[in-house]
Order: sequence, then structure tokens, then C-alpha cells
Amino acid sequence: MNWISNVVRPKISSFLNRREVPENLWVKCPETGQMVFHKDLEANLYVIPGSGFHMRMDPMSRLRSIFDGGKWFDVALPAVAADPLKFRDEKRYVDRLKDARAKTGAQDALKVGYGKLDGLPVTVAVQDFGFMGGSLGMAAGEAIVTGLETAVSRGTPFIIFASSGGARMQEGILSLMQMPRTTCAIQELREARLPYIVVLTNPTTGGVTASYAMLGDVQLAEPGALIGFAGPRVIEQTIREKLPEGFQRAEYLRDHGMVDLVVHRHEMRDTLARLCRLMMRAPKHTEARLPADAAAPATV
Repeated sequence: MNWISNVVRPKISSFLNRREVPENLWVKCPETGQMVFHKDLEANLYVIPGSGFHMRMDPMSRLRSIFDGGKWFDVALPAVAADPLKFRDEKRYVDRLKDARAKTGAQDALKVGYGKLDGLPVTVAVQDFGFMGGSLGMAAGEAIVTGLETAVSRGTPFIIFASSGGARMQEGILSLMQMPRTTCAIQELREARLPYIVVLTNPTTGGVTASYAMLGDVQLAEPGALIGFAGPRVIEQTIREKLPEGFQRAEYLRDHGMVDLVVHRHEMRDTLARLCRLMMRAPKHTEARLPADAAAPATV
């Protein structure tokens, strides 16, 4: 045995067979600094065990936590023009979209599913802050309108989990047009006498707060969620006054009448099930079958 066999070959072998360690193996609590193993955090619905801090939740995890058995049918969403204004700042808008799609695996910031919640058919939309800050553009507007139309045609409640920084600036006036469009679609749901339930998650701001996120028959929020139109710093600089403690947080808005309930994520599914049954006048534990024309389940 020589130096090449004893030293060089093992080092080359270890270099070639080096295992990649995921960057998100451990997650740090923003409030306490507690480190949580990512699998434990996922099993706890992305709530930090020690502090109870609610981390952001991706749409697939959110839908799995709401629907019976973690199964639902994806609602097909219409395609829209990718870059109608040919927008460019430091980077082309089409390149930003490509990066966001590669990062999240989604086409845009909103996902809509149809399935059963405690045996009752419901339509659920989830906004993904990880996709360009959950910004409201034409694709997200079309997704919400399609979800509301699906709820009307199938006679189900519509639940939306809002999380957004506001309208998408790269689409200009076309993104702002989604505010009245979604409002009109919500009115059609109301005319059909079907419930519209909004769950405000962290953060929900800008044009989303100024439209569909504040039009629910029932307004729920997750603990500690930032909810408002402009950010606290902008407001302080405008009015030149110090804001109250906890201003624009879910608990503050509940105490001042803008939110009906602040619900812990572990209790969200049961709370939504009770609300849907109450508003639909459906007896408890009634099994309602999904229509035969529904597509194959999105998850197993």
C-alpha cells in the first residue's frame, strides 16, 4: 500500500460522494431564536412548538391540512398573458416569473382546490407569499374568479387563505383591475346565498386588503398576522405619530372590530368546518358525495 492508495484515493472518493445537506434542515423562530427540525415543524403545521409563532405555509401543505384525508381536486385555472406590458426594471418581468415558477413549482401565486371538509363539499383558494410576495396580478385574479364561479356552480362555501404584499406592479393597471373583478365575483357568490370565508395570514396588505380579503361573511385571522393597507412604518412617517403597540396585528384588529376571530392553526380546520355547517345549515357528520364529473384527486 502506498501514499496514493492510502490518502489520495479516499479523498477523491469522499469528494465525489459528498452528500448535499439541505439548507432548510433547521428552521429558526423569528421571535425566540429557537431552532426546530424542519420535519418536526412540518408535522406541527409550521407552528413553532415553543413560542407558537406561525410560520408561512405553502399552498400544498395548507390544502392537505384542510381537506378530509388530505385529498382534493385541483380546479383548472385559465391561462393569461405572461407579460402584457413588456415590463422591465432591474430584470425582465418574464425572467422574474420564470424564477418564481422554478422556486415554487407553481404557475402563479394562487392555487384552488375542491374537496370535502368534515364531509361537506367546499372550494378553497390559497395565496402563496413565496411566489413574488403573493402579489395580485391577472393570473391570481382569474384564479379567484374561477374559484368563486366553481363554488357557485357546485353550491359550496368558498374559503380563501389570503397572504400578499398587494397588487403586482409589473402588470400596472391590469393588476388593479383584479380588485373590482374579484369583488363582482364575490357578489355573485352572495346572490347564490353561499358563504364566503376569509382567513387572513401573515402578511395581508395592499390592494388585496382593499378588495377581496376584507369582504368575507366571516373574517378569521391567524395569530400575529400583519394585516393592513400600508405598512406601519409608512403610516408613522405620514402621520408623524407613534402607532399603538400591536397595531395592524390580528389581535389588535379583532379587538377593534375588523376581524371576527383569531384562530390558532391547529384549530383552523375544526373552526372552518363548524362555520361552513352552520352557514350551510348542514347537519353534523353528514357525508356529502363529490359529483361524478370531478377530476382525479390531486394528492393521495
